[in-house]
Amino acid sequence: MFASSNKNKYEEAKGILAKFGISLRFFKCNLQEMQADTLEEVAFHKALDAFSKCSKPVIIEDDGLFINSLKGFPGPYSSFVFKTIGNEGILKLLKSKRSATFQSVIAYYERKNDVQLFNAAVSGKISQKPIGKKWGYDPIFIPQGQTKTYAQLEEKNLVSHRYLAIKKFANWYLHRQESNDR
Repeated sequence: MFASSNKNKYEEAKGILAKFGISLRFFKCNLQEMQADTLEEVAFHKALDAFSKCSKPVIIEDDGLFINSLKGFPGPYSSFVFKTIGNEGILKLLKSKRSATFQSVIAYYERKNDVQLFNAAVSGKISQKPIGKKWGYDPIFIPQGQTKTYAQLEEKNLVSHRYLAIKKFANWYLHRQESNDR
């Protein structure tokens, strides 16, 4: 199960995991959005909350945009910041230095006291203005080596922070399944 209130995240995760032969179902729910100084801590607690609500093996994803000139802000507070000031507000905070990192943490929980975390990050920069019509920070983040924002990229799911974290999870999960089959 992929637990989230964000169907877009689920659709991305489902598409990525399908490439690994792993099927995923959506468990729509509002998870406690605890404020913490790390994405790992937020993801860990969201996984516990999700499992308590669905009682099935569950994946959650938490991510954050870390802008270097803003000392990592909004980081683990990205969801709250997006809801309050959005992309336009972020752009107003920036001057000339626009380097940033988009990070993702996948948390998998299936049994008591065993949360597995998978981290990934993509370096890049913040665009001068929102470009593209996708959700979240996708219209303002340009991954390193690209000239387009995530929102403009046809194959975002091959280069994104979420893809890289989900790929780590998928490889771990499939290896674990193979070990259990022996």
